[in-house]
Amino acid sequence: QVQLVESGGGLVQAGGSLRLSCASSGRTLSTYAMGWFRQAPGKEREFVATTNWSGVTSYGDSVKGRFTISRDNAKDTLSLQMNTLKPEDTAVYYCAAAAGPLPYSDYGRYRLYDYWGQGTQVTVSS
Repeated sequence: QVQLVESGGGLVQAGGSLRLSCASSGRTLSTYAMGWFRQAPGKEREFVATTNWSGVTSYGDSVKGRFTISRDNAKDTLSLQMNTLKPEDTAVYYCAAAAGPLPYSDYGRYRLYDYWGQGTQVTVSS
């Protein structure tokens, strides 16, 4: 079984930065896609970013140019550097991983991910 544990969330002012981390344990996930999604109250889960084992990345339109996803395959960890944060970035952020090959065109489809963390709250004040 795979466990994903997020950390690094918190409260920050608009324009500030935060770095989220996700540590995985159990089965090695280094060969498959791992990513971040977020969900604000009353809204559907939204794609933030995903990266595969070779470093190919994909970002949601709302975070392009501000967020950077990275992973350490040797340590099975995933990170999300968030800069120039906006109040609309406020949400619970979830780490996710696929259990098998995932086409690049499907990176943003949260239902195709098999493993999820418990989430970490990010609040951006105006």
